Amino acid sequence: MTFSDLNLIEPILKALDAEGYTTPTPIQQQAIPYLLEERDLLGIAQTGTGKTAAFAIPILQLLDQNKLSTKGPRAIRALILTPTRELAIQIDESIAAYGRHMNLRHTVIFGGVSQHAQVNALRAGIDILVATPGRLLDLMGQGYINLRSLERFVLDEADRMLDMGFIHDVRKVIAQLPTRRQSLFFSATMPPEVAKLADTILNKPAKVEVTPVSTTADTVDQVVYFVDKPNKKKLLVDVLQERAIRSALVFTRTKHGADHVVKDLRKAGIEAEAIHGNKSQNARQRALSRFKSGELRVLIATDIAARGIDVDELSCVINYEIPNIPETYVHRIGRTGRAGHEGRAMSFCDEEEQAYLRDIQKLIGKQIPVVSDHEYAMAGVSVPLTRPNQSRQQAPANGASANGRPNGPRPNGQPGGGGNRNRNRNRRFGQPRREEPKV
Repeated sequence: MTFSDLNLIEPILKALDAEGYTTPTPIQQQAIPYLLEERDLLGIAQTGTGKTAAFAIPILQLLDQNKLSTKGPRAIRALILTPTRELAIQIDESIAAYGRHMNLRHTVIFGGVSQHAQVNALRAGIDILVATPGRLLDLMGQGYINLRSLERFVLDEADRMLDMGFIHDVRKVIAQLPTRRQSLFFSATMPPEVAKLADTILNKPAKVEVTPVSTTADTVDQVVYFVDKPNKKKLLVDVLQERAIRSALVFTRTKHGADHVVKDLRKAGIEAEAIHGNKSQNARQRALSRFKSGELRVLIATDIAARGIDVDELSCVINYEIPNIPETYVHRIGRTGRAGHEGRAMSFCDEEEQAYLRDIQKLIGKQIPVVSDHEYAMAGVSVPLTRPNQSRQQAPANGASANGRPNGPRPNGQPGGGGNRNRNRNRRFGQPRREEPKV
């Protein structure tokens, strides 16, 4: 199937051709026909599946075909609500690309920057608004935004809205929307509160589900290193010496942790920058632009700040800290190995994170190969998929990797010289207390 088979209008096909897109992804193939019929849609899809184009393209076509005949300033006819500034900017850029041959105006609004330019764009009149919840409610409260003429509403990354505590803000926005509208709801996962929210927004929706969150791409080579926490920074510096890693996105659970990793890498002579909620918008965009262009090889990010990062042919994802929510692992490593390209995912697991790793392996249904022949790796440690005859407060002592011997790639193609020094460690690892990541 090609985009020409989806009954798209010529201006959009021309724009897609200019972008080099000819074949729609599975979610685009399924969603676009429903949306062109103006049906509500429930889409279960994670980052990297092409869902932005799945909703942006039909919205552009419907707005173009149903032009308003009234004169005067344009009213907002489509609202796309998304949790982070980075993702909002990316969506707005996609709309600009797909709608380049159409007379439709759009803008993006988000917090952390002056509202002056955003207000001016709104006053000039726009058709499509991309927004984060906080700034949207702020400008609505100031009287700069009126949603009475809204025809299309998209709630993107609904599960992340829940994680970030935005559900109440989302409900406030929904209360201001016209009853007669087309609604699109996208989420990578469907916890009960998110499912309940979907029921309040959608009217007899079509459902599209692509790439369940429990799957990881076959094109991603996954490995785990068991390592003492103090040795994580040494291990990171060492693996980043490998020339095959052309670009690396390194994840931490906290903003504080991200800044520490940047500091450690710079001391080792490796240029790196961090993006997280405490960084100014200009600093975040500058770092992201450098990373996308290839000028910056290593980017450190928290999970929330990383939403919306889409880098062509990202070489490697490194979980410097294991996420305490297993689905987050799938989101993280899904940023590499895209579009048929091969990718790598490395995870550094210390003793407090083994319970998190077990949950991840249970979710994805397989054991992640262990690299134990590295100088800073602990040999003779593994985390089985299940914990037979053990309480939740204990983890296995020592074990072997899935095949009973060290496996996985060796950094720099060399055998490790320090693995044996860790072989006699025979500790039992307790399960850490679960917390939401402080981002």
